[in-house]
Amino acid sequence: MKKDTYFSQEKSTIPKYIGMVILVVFIFLFGWHAGVNHMQQSKINPPKNSSTNMSGELEQMNMQLFWDIWSMLFAKYVDPHVLDSQNMIYGAIHGMVSSLNDPYTTFMTPKENKEFQNNLEGNLEGIGAELTLKDGMLTIVSPLKGSPAKKAGLMPEDVIYKINDEMTTDLTLEQAVMKIRGTKGTPVTLSILRKGHKDPIEIKIIRNVINISSVEWKMIDDFALIEINQFGNQLNQEFNKAINDVLSKRPKGMILDLRFNGGGFLDGAVDITSEFLEKGLVVSIKRRNPQENEDIYVNGKARLANVPLVVLINKGSASASEIVAGAIQDHKRGRIIGETSFGKGTVQEVINLIGGSSLRVTVAKWYTPNNVNISETGITPDEMVERTTEDYEKDNDPQLDASINYLKNEN
Repeated sequence: MKKDTYFSQEKSTIPKYIGMVILVVFIFLFGWHAGVNHMQQSKINPPKNSSTNMSGELEQMNMQLFWDIWSMLFAKYVDPHVLDSQNMIYGAIHGMVSSLNDPYTTFMTPKENKEFQNNLEGNLEGIGAELTLKDGMLTIVSPLKGSPAKKAGLMPEDVIYKINDEMTTDLTLEQAVMKIRGTKGTPVTLSILRKGHKDPIEIKIIRNVINISSVEWKMIDDFALIEINQFGNQLNQEFNKAINDVLSKRPKGMILDLRFNGGGFLDGAVDITSEFLEKGLVVSIKRRNPQENEDIYVNGKARLANVPLVVLINKGSASASEIVAGAIQDHKRGRIIGETSFGKGTVQEVINLIGGSSLRVTVAKWYTPNNVNISETGITPDEMVERTTEDYEKDNDPQLDASINYLKNEN
């Protein structure tokens, strides 16, 4: 089994490992195999590698109710052909994980895990949007650039309350994602609730192949605009090429566009920040065991340390994007322009399990260099500039305009 550190929305989490691959032992809490064969056992033996507190709790836990219900379902359910032991196990694990009320701690079946990894690789079919559960509601973090979701008009913080004709209230995040994704050319209808709109909005989207480029750039006058779409597998290679190309143009300033970037891997966030800072703390990771806390500093590249800088963020900027923006802001290295970011200040580890399933579990909180955890609150820009629905429809970008004006005044 493989374990990774990840910062994304449901994205965001297993391609490039931070430092090393760590072997872990994951023992199913309920001892499934033994339980199926011995329905009458009333106690469960604690996992051998459990903490003392958890072992003591499990020793007092009576598991008879669980096995009784398992037996009753197989003995009495009216349609026995739908009783699938593997799916029932997955369902029980989903329930155990969801009891934590943490939208970022999730269990993924082999099919869900494969889709998740395809997402990180930048290859999938669907609508192209980052999703999360926020206050129990299925919420858009950000539509991906050039995706069917963005072209159809989905916005950050849109709440999806129906997928086709099915309510989303009883779906896990993974179940909702699987229902929205689908084969190229097929339609899906989302019913959404949007702030400022009294009535629900129904949006029909035709699924397509989503090829996500991590980095895109262009020159605007004498300034370089670099857009980072996600902190995924290809980021380092694409960003290094972009920087080499940009430096050959001798820009008088740079705009780092992190809007609609739902996050990704920690090492990518550190690498990007290190191009703009010569020294200093990037992020602090605080785990349940204080002895495992970690301060992560820049890695010494700093090829862009002297270029005037603006960082663009919005409601769709989350996780690794917020690490970069927070470090730039706290070190006063550049100006943050746009809207308050999403607010995801936690760290997940992705553990690949036997059979192809995986567990993504929140293992830490992260803090900006000024020791601020941005969960729920997000990063507040130095200059607040809204981009309205009307701006999007007319292809106006007042946030980008404000960035260019700032850089012109700096030169």
